[in-house]
Amino acid sequence: MDGVVQTEVGFIGGHVPGVSYQQVCSGETGHAEAVHVWFDPQQVSYERLLDIFWQNHDPTQENGQGVNLGEQYRSAVFYHSEQQREIAEASKAALAASQRYSKPITTQILPAERFVRAEEYHQQYYEKQGILPR
Repeated sequence: MDGVVQTEVGFIGGHVPGVSYQQVCSGETGHAEAVHVWFDPQQVSYERLLDIFWQNHDPTQENGQGVNLGEQYRSAVFYHSEQQREIAEASKAALAASQRYSKPITTQILPAERFVRAEEYHQQYYEKQGILPR
């Protein structure tokens, strides 16, 4: 998307330093699988990125996405500044008020701490597999 400079997949928020995918899959590290997005705010707003986030997953499924179950699959927005936190909270509240979902929004809004880059074979996964994400 225009304005997105770079993405990187990895793990965030856990208590094991230098964690691996296999460790995260155990569900015992406290990490969430995440995408770190670098963007140019002159080309795309943080609000627009949040809109895309809400449209591309189920924010009502606690500790999972589809058939992927566990704390590592929880819905979360990890912010880098107080301004991002405020925008994310307002965006979540607007989504809840829209009544788009019949169940409560379970997405967590948390500070971005201890991001660990996933192994190289996870980076640009869909592109490497020649498939489109749903």
